[in-house]
Amino acid sequence: MTFYNKIKWILGILIVFVLIITTNLIDKNNFVRVRDSVETIYEDRLIAKDLIFEMLKSIQEKELAVLVSDSTFFKYRNETINDHLTTLVLRFDKTKLTKDEAEVFGNLKENVKLLIASEKSFVKTEKSNNVDMLKHISGLKENLNDLSKIQIDEGRRQMSISKRAVDTVELFTHIEIYFLIFLAVVVQVIIMYQPKDKEK
Repeated sequence: MTFYNKIKWILGILIVFVLIITTNLIDKNNFVRVRDSVETIYEDRLIAKDLIFEMLKSIQEKELAVLVSDSTFFKYRNETINDHLTTLVLRFDKTKLTKDEAEVFGNLKENVKLLIASEKSFVKTEKSNNVDMLKHISGLKENLNDLSKIQIDEGRRQMSISKRAVDTVELFTHIEIYFLIFLAVVVQVIIMYQPKDKEK
């Protein structure tokens, strides 16, 4: 084998090596995208959905107490519910929020503050005027409903990202396999091929 042929073989093998490394790096990148998407679905969607559910339970408990003018609730339980609600809001604030989610969440935080303020005046007026409280509770329920819908939409979007990444990995895997089969055939042909000597 001449020096020139050796160089050609080395370059050919290097090209194959670079192609395989490139496809592996692309695969790795896609697996990272899948992992991040799954983590986001869990951390920022499922946990957020649970927090929304817990907030809704607290709001509904308050709503029931307002509707029946439950004085024992406001005397003994309301402060605990407010603390729990505040904790849930703080935990929700730590999740990654989309632009729409941040806007709705800002409204929710404002409605929580307004509800707590209106509770104080509700208790002072001996539970005679519950209109403001019911308005804030209604606003909170609407905010929570909107946030819940956003969780579903974002979860769907993250699943779509995962699916695209997995599809890309599968495509590159198939291309890589076909390319390696092609190279194996070419190498076999080169090895088996014996040129005929020219008769002089």
